[in-house]
Amino acid sequence: MQIEPDPASAAVLASFRPRTGTMDAWNAAYVRVEDYLRAHRIHNRLHQSRLIQAILERAARRHEATPAIEPTTLAAEEAEAAMDEWFSELLGEKGLPHDRLAVAGRVALLLADGPQKWPYAFLDLKNVPEDFARTMRESSIQAGPDLAVSSMVPREIDLGPISEAAGETLERIERWPMVRTLLLWSVFVAALVGIFYSTR
Repeated sequence: MQIEPDPASAAVLASFRPRTGTMDAWNAAYVRVEDYLRAHRIHNRLHQSRLIQAILERAARRHEATPAIEPTTLAAEEAEAAMDEWFSELLGEKGLPHDRLAVAGRVALLLADGPQKWPYAFLDLKNVPEDFARTMRESSIQAGPDLAVSSMVPREIDLGPISEAAGETLERIERWPMVRTLLLWSVFVAALVGIFYSTR
C-alpha cells in the first residue's frame, strides 16, 4: 500500500536523500515518527518537520549498514534513542536504564506541561530554556530507599475483659444444650411480646 505524503512530509522527503531503501518505505517511517511525536503532544508542524528529518537521517545512516532492517523499525528505534539521550541530559540521569529513564522523563514532561509551555524545546539539546530544564528536574521521579527485609513476631490479640467474658459465656452455652435451647426460646418469646405490645 502506498502512503501519500502530506505537504509537510513531502518537504522533508524532498530534502532527504537516503542512499538505501525506497521512498515509500521512508515515507512510512516518516509517518511512524510523526505519530510518535504527536503522541508526545508535539503539534507544531515546523518543529515536527525538523525533528523528523533529524531522526530519519540518523535512521538512514544505520540503514546503509543494515539494509535488511525496515526503515520504519530503524526510525522508531532512533526516536526512542533520541528521547533517552534528551531525557538523560535534561534530568542529569546519565547511565540510568532505558525503562526507568523513559518513565521518569515522560512523567516529568507531563507534569511540567513541556509540549505546551516550551514547544520548541522538545528533543533540542542546544537551546533548552533554563526554566524548562529546572521544571523538568523538579518534576522528575526520585527513587526512594531500597526495600529492606524485616521480621515481625506474631503477638496475641488482646480484645479486653468484655470479649473474654462473652467468649466464656458462649463456651458454657455450648456445653449445656438445654440452657442454650431455653435461652433461644426466651429470646423468641421476648421478641413476640415486644411485637405484640408495639402493635397495640
